[in-house]
Amino acid sequence: MPRYAGSTTRALACMIGLCLAHAGSAQPIQLMTGGDGKLIYLPAILADQLGYFRREGLEVRLLSAPAGIDTSTELIAGAIVGALGFYDHTIELQSHGMDVQSVVVLNESAGLVELGRRDSGMQSMADARGRRLAVTGFGSSTFYLTRFLAAREGVAADAYTLVPVATGAAFEKAITERSVDAGMVEEPTATLMMSRLPVQPLVDMRSVADTRTQLGGPYAGACLYLRREWIDAHHDETTRLVRAMVDALHFIQSHSAREIAAVVPASLKGGEASIYLQALAMTRPTYSATGKMPAGAPSTVLSVLAHVDPDVSARHVDIARTYTDRFVDAAPGAASRNAAADSL
Repeated sequence: MPRYAGSTTRALACMIGLCLAHAGSAQPIQLMTGGDGKLIYLPAILADQLGYFRREGLEVRLLSAPAGIDTSTELIAGAIVGALGFYDHTIELQSHGMDVQSVVVLNESAGLVELGRRDSGMQSMADARGRRLAVTGFGSSTFYLTRFLAAREGVAADAYTLVPVATGAAFEKAITERSVDAGMVEEPTATLMMSRLPVQPLVDMRSVADTRTQLGGPYAGACLYLRREWIDAHHDETTRLVRAMVDALHFIQSHSAREIAAVVPASLKGGEASIYLQALAMTRPTYSATGKMPAGAPSTVLSVLAHVDPDVSARHVDIARTYTDRFVDAAPGAASRNAAADSL
């Protein structure tokens, strides 16, 4: 044996030990949704449940907050690595000097519906004057979209009252107690409320076509967005995160609503499996097939925000910095990996 073989072996052992120590001390990647039971965030749930994050060598912890605005706050504070929320947050945050970027788009619709109490007399957002309208929170996507829809009907922002209710359960309680006249909510809460309460849709943005009609063009709903400084420092981890999410999107495209629902934990179905399945079947066509930003969607979202927020305009926002498709483009073969996994 050469006399330097022992030192080489010891050096290799030290290197392996250092790598193992580093791997053991690595912090889990924390991602936060604006409500883990909301169908707009389903791809993240599937990526976790189906083991796609683990297959990429990532330890991901999914956290949940009542509203998307809460995820933005946690992201900027550095408490989480990534936020699962509406793409419009990336634009709004950049207008205030905070550099975040969407790396994969989950939905091509807003996935929201404005529900009004039938006994309130409201037939559309033109009837919003003097009303109390529920939103998930001040500064949330529902906040800005409610403002936009009312303004489009000529109703000034000071002509109605916005009431933050945070969760679907709180909105349902507010409708039942008649403390609000209407409010904006996502699936599966919307289908659940329409099945058992005297409410009716005033504005429906759950489908891709209806979202385009209501908001004026292609749209991007929920996405995964990260701080740009984290992306730049963790290019490999970002690539693997996005690949796992794209795998989940392909799973949705290649499986029925019933097969998809079977993967979702019962605790996220709200105790109403049939309602959840109905809502999922309605929502399934709105999920992105690729994870890419839909052409024209950033301009539509910017136009909606600029219409109601004086701090947001094309002069204040470099729209090209609010999203990137480069990580989605670096995730080829996801569909074939899913097919191979399903055949096992």
